[in-house]
Amino acid sequence: MKPASQPKIIFFDIDDTLRPKESGTVPDSTREALRKLKRQGIVTAIATGRSPVILPADIRRLMDETGIEMLVAINGQYVEYRRCPLAAFPIPQADIDAAVAHLSRCNTAYALVSDSGIGIPGTSGHLHEALSSLSIPYQTGSLPPDTPVYQMLAFYGEDEAAEVENGLPPSLRTTRWHRYGMDILARNGSKARGIGAALDKLGLTMNDAMAFGDGLNDMEMLHAVGFGVAMGNAHPALKAVADHICPPAGEDGIWHALHDLGVLAD
Repeated sequence: MKPASQPKIIFFDIDDTLRPKESGTVPDSTREALRKLKRQGIVTAIATGRSPVILPADIRRLMDETGIEMLVAINGQYVEYRRCPLAAFPIPQADIDAAVAHLSRCNTAYALVSDSGIGIPGTSGHLHEALSSLSIPYQTGSLPPDTPVYQMLAFYGEDEAAEVENGLPPSLRTTRWHRYGMDILARNGSKARGIGAALDKLGLTMNDAMAFGDGLNDMEMLHAVGFGVAMGNAHPALKAVADHICPPAGEDGIWHALHDLGVLAD
């Protein structure tokens, strides 16, 4: 299956999409693909679960080198265009307070995620293993008062899931990204929500967009855009909803997909 028309904008996840976790390096073929897209007039953007404050330095350099100006961060809850805030969807304070109280009763480590920092009241083995898997540096501490919180993280295994998740406010939902790591965000929050705001800024529609991803937090994104691509290393559930499956991130998957789908000109 190929796109019905040439995309005008393409969104890329970071971890295990743009950059394989095992190598920690963006493939040269991906860099060249991004440059070629720019030369062809196709807008490129990043859509990540990461906060801007923990965006890796090499990804910021990649954005500068290849002309990526749009950043859909924190699973779509915070959007930047040309490094300036474009849209933000903070979690209501009452929901944060209720979630924190419940997680504390469950003795579950958690974090509060803003665009400018991450508050981690206390650590645990689960927290350390999950954050280390993405090479995310952290230290315990609180966010400054009145800092907007766009997402929470909680750190627990499958055996604890029922106890932890059944007590969260119904206005929140969870998505697993590690065997011990969970995103907690507003029930209507997703990368698709942030992409919608990004497209509005550019005068585009979902049908104009293509997206690449690998994780469960990419489900809504691949559903929403005109054409969704799952990496060969993607979660099976994501592959099931994708329009196309390309080779893994470490095997020049993005380059191959863009050529196979006729997006990149020869």
